[in-house]
Amino acid sequence: MSAVEDFLSPEEEQEVIEAIRTAEKNTSGEIRVHIEHSANTDPFNRALEVFHFLKMDNTKAQNGVLIYVAVKDRQFVIYGDKGINDVVPKDFWNSTKDSIQLHFKSGHFKQGLVAGILKAGEALEQHFPWHHADENELPDNISKG
Repeated sequence: MSAVEDFLSPEEEQEVIEAIRTAEKNTSGEIRVHIEHSANTDPFNRALEVFHFLKMDNTKAQNGVLIYVAVKDRQFVIYGDKGINDVVPKDFWNSTKDSIQLHFKSGHFKQGLVAGILKAGEALEQHFPWHHADENELPDNISKG
């Protein structure tokens, strides 16, 4: 097995997907998780590439959030699109990163992802509440590279 497949067990992947569904239940926002072996470049730049590749920059309200993980590099990035970046407090992404990092340092990767997803979901719900006409614009599954 590769580092990507070993990062989360199938059961843990399902728990992360459930966290995404829970976080998106009350918002028009979209949250994705992407896991790959290595960024092979600056992790932030790679996260931007993945954000575009996953078509997260095509949401109506520009309210997509990507949690990107490069397993071998031991790096992760949280990237929020313009709509969400414009409305969250300046330190929001750092506090979200700290929450994830706390769990990751202890080897609790699923818990870190779930914590970050739920925190992002709270901000999305506050600034982009769900409306009856909203539809899930992006899949909730974990993408892998």
